[in-house]
Amino acid sequence: MRTPPSDPTANSGSERRALVVGVLGGIASGKSLVARLLAGDDGAVVDADRVAHAVLASDAVTRKVRERFGDAVLGVDGRPDRRALAQVVFEDSEARAALEGWIHPLVRDRIRTALDAARTASIVVLDVPLLLENDREHGLRAACDVLVHVDAPVEQRTARAVTERGWAPDELARRERAQLPQDEKRRAAQHVIVNDGDLDQLKSRCADLRRHLLAQRPTS
Repeated sequence: MRTPPSDPTANSGSERRALVVGVLGGIASGKSLVARLLAGDDGAVVDADRVAHAVLASDAVTRKVRERFGDAVLGVDGRPDRRALAQVVFEDSEARAALEGWIHPLVRDRIRTALDAARTASIVVLDVPLLLENDREHGLRAACDVLVHVDAPVEQRTARAVTERGWAPDELARRERAQLPQDEKRRAAQHVIVNDGDLDQLKSRCADLRRHLLAQRPTS
């Protein structure tokens, strides 16, 4: 997580805290890019994927993964191979539940620590892939002041997943069947960013929304 600069209003009479924004959207919709653009230079991004990668590679979780799934899901470094592990757990709900039970509490604690550390930023963006789906486990939705949905056509998202992640053409649809429908995520959000054009268009849309969000920044 990027460390935010000090907030000049932190010691003023009307102290403001960070506005916490949760980002929703489908796979390969551009959520991480939107999160960085909304955070800007004086904000912070809490990237749940990075946190989860670190947790998955920890000694404690590696040991549990090896005991449950064997060496076949470990990489050459002896740590869990995310792609191999995904192939196992996405086909087995019981295995997925076990893995999530090991990882989610640790990820939740690290994210909450990161949120506390970023309290002097102007805006903190939570880039949590399954923010709504896993809310019962981590309770992070309540930490958000506002939710933003990143909307992109499924054809574009599928193409990105194939070219950028090396997925098979049907992999995105297969994984999203285990998630909430995009319409439901969109309805849960107060704002929608449409990512269907070029980078300049996306930057402009995010800049407009960022100005609007900062005007709503809460006081402590």
